[in-house]
Amino acid sequence: MKKKIKLNIGSGSRPLKGYINVDFDSISKLKKRYPNRVFNKNLKIQNLDIFNLPFKDNSVDEIRAEAFIEHLSFIEEKKFFYEVKRILKSKGKINFSTIDFEKTIKIWQKLKDDWKDLYKTSKKAISEQHWFGTYTYDYNNRWGYIIASIYGSQHGNGQYHKNCYTEKKLISICKHLNFDKTKVSKFRWQGKRDYMIRVISFKK
Repeated sequence: MKKKIKLNIGSGSRPLKGYINVDFDSISKLKKRYPNRVFNKNLKIQNLDIFNLPFKDNSVDEIRAEAFIEHLSFIEEKKFFYEVKRILKSKGKINFSTIDFEKTIKIWQKLKDDWKDLYKTSKKAISEQHWFGTYTYDYNNRWGYIIASIYGSQHGNGQYHKNCYTEKKLISICKHLNFDKTKVSKFRWQGKRDYMIRVISFKK
């Protein structure tokens, strides 16, 4: 039986067994960025051009992309989704998640406007969860971690958010790509952080 081709794009600190893990960073850089994560010693991270992936048309069974598409510019978004459509087989699955922008903005508007300090990028500040003077991942004020949920943490290459999504926009993208059986669910990143939307859809 032919082995299935499954991609995990933007794998970061979340590589998956049985998938081709693709990321901007090398495994050595990922280990430095996530010193508390334990990576399998045999793990391989491939640095591929996500807009021109080395796979034939209609050859890939599944594509995953966790908390990834918000890092794409408007033009990159278009290139990426058309590349996904090109390489996925008929009935191939895409499973991806992104920030729930609408939910996050509604929460942001209700929070106290309590800016405390300029942003710090030292290792100590990052390890202590420093967000403009607020030392927590909780959504306590407009300039705490929630602002990083909107714009990205911005403490390294690739850590910037360039795009935003709502449930309706994501469903519309799947329809535009001629995907169907689209299912949408919502969750919190790591159980209590960012508000997220998950989409699972299949190429016709």
